[in-house]
Amino acid sequence: MTDRTTPPIRDRVDDLLARLTLPEKIGLLHQWQTPVPRLGLPGFRTGTEALHGVAWLGPATVFPQAIGLASSWNPDLVRAVGDAVGAEVRAKHHTDPQRVGLNVWAPVVNPLRDPRWGRNEEGWSEDPWLTGRLATAYAQGLRGEHPQRLRTAPTVKHFLGYNNETDRATTSSDLPPRVLHEYELPAFRAPLAADAAVAAMAAYNLVDGVPAHLSPLIDGELRRWAPGEVLVVGDAGAVSNIAEVQGHLPDHVDGFAAALRAGIDSFTEDDTDSAPTRRHLTEALGRGLITESDVDRAVRRVLTVRLRLGDLDPPHTDPYAQTGPEVIDCPAHRNLAREAARQSIVLLRNRGLLPLAPDLRIAVLGPLADTVHTDWYSGTLPYAISALAGLAERLPTITTHPGADRIALRVGDRYVGCTDDAEGGPLTVGVDPASFDVFDWGRDTVALRAVGNGRHVGVDDDGALVNDRSGPGGWVVRETFQFDPLPDGTVLLRHLATDRYVTVDQDGRLRVDGDDRQAGTGFGIDLVTDGAARAAELAAAADVAVVTLGNHPMVNGRETEDRLDLALPARQEAMLRAVHAANPRTVLVVTSSYPYALGWAQQQLPAVLWSAHGGQEHGRALTEVLLGDTDPGGRLTQTWYADTADLPDLLDYDVIGADSTYLYYRGEPLYPFGHGLSYAEFDYRDLRLSATTVSVGEEVEVSVDVTNTSERPGVEVVQLYTRQRRSRVKQPLRQLRDFARIVLSPGERRTVTLRLRSAELSWWDTDAGSFVVEDATHTVLVGRSATDVRLVGAVAVRGEPLTPPARPHATSGVR
Repeated sequence: MTDRTTPPIRDRVDDLLARLTLPEKIGLLHQWQTPVPRLGLPGFRTGTEALHGVAWLGPATVFPQAIGLASSWNPDLVRAVGDAVGAEVRAKHHTDPQRVGLNVWAPVVNPLRDPRWGRNEEGWSEDPWLTGRLATAYAQGLRGEHPQRLRTAPTVKHFLGYNNETDRATTSSDLPPRVLHEYELPAFRAPLAADAAVAAMAAYNLVDGVPAHLSPLIDGELRRWAPGEVLVVGDAGAVSNIAEVQGHLPDHVDGFAAALRAGIDSFTEDDTDSAPTRRHLTEALGRGLITESDVDRAVRRVLTVRLRLGDLDPPHTDPYAQTGPEVIDCPAHRNLAREAARQSIVLLRNRGLLPLAPDLRIAVLGPLADTVHTDWYSGTLPYAISALAGLAERLPTITTHPGADRIALRVGDRYVGCTDDAEGGPLTVGVDPASFDVFDWGRDTVALRAVGNGRHVGVDDDGALVNDRSGPGGWVVRETFQFDPLPDGTVLLRHLATDRYVTVDQDGRLRVDGDDRQAGTGFGIDLVTDGAARAAELAAAADVAVVTLGNHPMVNGRETEDRLDLALPARQEAMLRAVHAANPRTVLVVTSSYPYALGWAQQQLPAVLWSAHGGQEHGRALTEVLLGDTDPGGRLTQTWYADTADLPDLLDYDVIGADSTYLYYRGEPLYPFGHGLSYAEFDYRDLRLSATTVSVGEEVEVSVDVTNTSERPGVEVVQLYTRQRRSRVKQPLRQLRDFARIVLSPGERRTVTLRLRSAELSWWDTDAGSFVVEDATHTVLVGRSATDVRLVGAVAVRGEPLTPPARPHATSGVR
């Protein structure tokens, strides 16, 4: 790959540095960079969110969550999605260049070590190599294919060891050397080494007791992988944390100076106000904590990225100048969103019920039946096709119910009421009762939706309860409550965001101002409709029940909030069991940001599907899979455990010592890494290795014949794993080395060739401080998942110490 910092970019950067004054240079080190009109430098901002579509900037194509895109096991598709998102970023930038920056904060490459992590939806896989491969594809799409110009500047995040939201700014991720080099670093290395990503974001947490924003690994590891300059940005408010909640240094001047010396080039502090950052860095210069050369080094990286983006060039030289607003949510992107949603759906279990016949009477039940949820980093949906809407487009007879209890709230002999007007209003106690649907999002967390206007109940800035919300959302979710029972059969209504109790004021208005249980008002609950019973009635009258369960991406598992367990919400599971009792022909459709422990469903139900939140085309894609128009081609990229007890402590980052992730887990998973069924059946035959003994640096071609033995076309993901038989150290039980996603017609046979690179069979030798490949025999495992192995072979490797090169991302051969 050509070094993009060679002339003329390097010469131009040198020229600008020579002409900038020191205060002007410091003004370029904040997220919102200060313009320098005398040199033709416009304002510039880092940080457009583009995780699975353009976020926070108005309507844009909303693709499946990253964990859903990953489930396709299709790097070409992932790259195409990145390409579409990059084009929409450019289009919005052309419309509003000051507000829409071209430095995009995606992809997230933290391996998904623990499924309880609140940001599970943002990552790709628990396997670092698969994470690296898919994230590289997404970043390549974002950056574009022009040989000199970047369309956008992708930023990998969050460096490093970041998998917990609980106390995330004060906990330390302790990484033994092998875990650091074998598990944490490779996912970051891949997209940077490929020059797909050109920037990185540091993490909130500490690593081995040192704030990640001060980690020597930024310069010692991160920057040495890339062919050119790497811009490193701080996470929001994280540099201020160094002197505040982390207490690592005595004041902000010390903290900001230390971050600059450690390699932070852009400070994401104080929103759009760069003055505090400029003041801290200027004082640090005066104290001698930093030098002008420290400033120059960071400014050089800032300017290099800006020049690669063409930010300082005349508009007529912009190869992306013709990318206009018509590209946003264009027909091609809508089709791509639908295809991505199709390929992300995973069939977990099927005992012949699926696919469904098109003439059946279907009851579509559950809280996700007629809604499409978005997460914190989603764009604004231009439209949304729910599961119910998708099925209703295709099937003649559909009934539906959310399965939620409908209640009225009482205070003595008076009822809680509210307006039915669309704009909503305050909740008050009076004569006329209002009805509320109760949605359970897990851990006894509920949301209340007023039946009269279909709006959720939230708390306004004055502490009053109002029914004017579209649903739970925002950085602080003000639409969730908990029922705390009292001995007399009434309940306290606790507002979770404020941890205060609902009271009734002298004017009869409901307010959140009870500081403790004694101050709260006791509410009686009158059951208007039993949601589980009503869902069961509809199921009994239908040929098949489709039950849609899962999470709300803004509640109980999101940024700032880890999950405590893997359980389905209690009311959701109770409804599922009632429906199944009424009609055994029940399909469970789980739509969620993370895995659940679905033991009962796996044992009792004939069919179980999973998808991440699938974006605007979710319902149509799901319908096509349920009806068999398309094969469920998704495969899991993380282990689904049977019980929370199978997991180590959330803060235990030693995946080797803790026997965690599919690499080391010795138990029986609910669904293994790589799992996913097809409507077709496949036969694996004739495993062939191009060599059975190799030296370090040589490759082995692993070929297998795969035949579709069924009468319908199907998607198969052929997976290659290895296991080292003997070693001086603990080795993974299995490790993914390559894969190929293929589509076979009925009766079709194809030879799939996968590649095993012997240099990648290395492990980190702590004593030597380098990677080593031992003389050892490696078992070669080819199959449908990490535990569904169909063919086994072996290759002997003649080992020697080495430092592995950046892993290439060649596509597996299929012929």
